[in-house]
Parts: sequence; C-alpha cells; structure tokens
Amino acid sequence: MRQDPGFNLNGHDEHGCTLLYYACYKSERSAVIPLLLAHPDIDVNVKITSGWTPYSIACFYGHTSCLREMLKDSRVKVNEPDDDGLTPLWRVASKGHLDVIKWRIASGREMDLGKPGDFKTDAIGSAKRYGNTEAATLLERFKGDAAKIRSELVKELGIDGQFPCSSITNLGLTFRLIVRFPCDLTA
Repeated sequence: MRQDPGFNLNGHDEHGCTLLYYACYKSERSAVIPLLLAHPDIDVNVKITSGWTPYSIACFYGHTSCLREMLKDSRVKVNEPDDDGLTPLWRVASKGHLDVIKWRIASGREMDLGKPGDFKTDAIGSAKRYGNTEAATLLERFKGDAAKIRSELVKELGIDGQFPCSSITNLGLTFRLIVRFPCDLTA
C-alpha cells in the first residue's frame, strides 16, 4: 500500500464496500484490520449504499475480534446510525451479541443507549423486543452504574484497567496488501 502510490486504499465496489468493510464483514479476516487501520489515509467510517460502516457490520455479525480492533481507533464513529436510523448498539442488542456488548462497554468509548421507547435507537428496548434478556440486563446494569459495570468487564475480559491500544499503528511497517474479497452481502 505504501510502495504503490496508485493503490486506492478506499476503493470500493458497486455497493460501496471497501477492504476495511470486507475485513469487518468476514471475521476470519480480522488480522488484516490493524494493518488497514495503521494507514493514515484510510476512511474508517466509509458507508456502503445502506449506510452501514465497517464498524456497524462487525457489530451486526457479532465479530468480536473485528470489533476489538475497530474500538482501538479513535477515528471510528461507534454511534453512527445507518440509513434506517438504527445504531450499531441497537443492532447488537437486537441480535443478543453479549460479547460484543461487553467489549463495547469495557472499551470506555461513548455509549449511546438511545432514547427509551424509540424503536430505532433504544438499545435496551431492542434487546427486550427480540428476547435477548442477558443483553437487556447488562445494558440496564450499565445504565444504572456505568463506572462499576465497565470496571467489572475490564477485569472479566482481562484488559488490566485500560483498553489495549494497537501496537502496529506506529511501527513504520512497509507492506503490500493484495486481497480479493467477494461482495456477497447475502451470506
């Protein structure tokens, strides 16, 4: 990427999908995310035609390894709604991805639980509506005492009181990335 001045890191297919989007879409490709995020020109919040970002797709599919990498980058907008007005946390809660919710809380990033009763933003209501009681309970506990729950999760997840920072960002690595990703959004 750094050796080829013509390489378009933010190039996309007909749906708006970029390399970072596909890396977040397929969890087995999570190892490439730190390499992509290390590039200063990457658009971490690029939206595909539906308004989903790489971060929101990682949340939707419950790809914890991808999410952890994305949470390390302060450029990532973690509360960005899609074109339907649904936030990533709303989707995570509706799917009941408890591990994703735990990492999201432990990261210390801003948590927008949404407006109670609002179908498109209320994460707790979303979890309840779709029968994900563990997710609803955790979010309610967080709402009641954010610092305590965050501290408990940091300890449970073994991140020693501090969200890990990407060690690859400032290593000055030179690499050439040639990756082909099929654009199959139905899988």
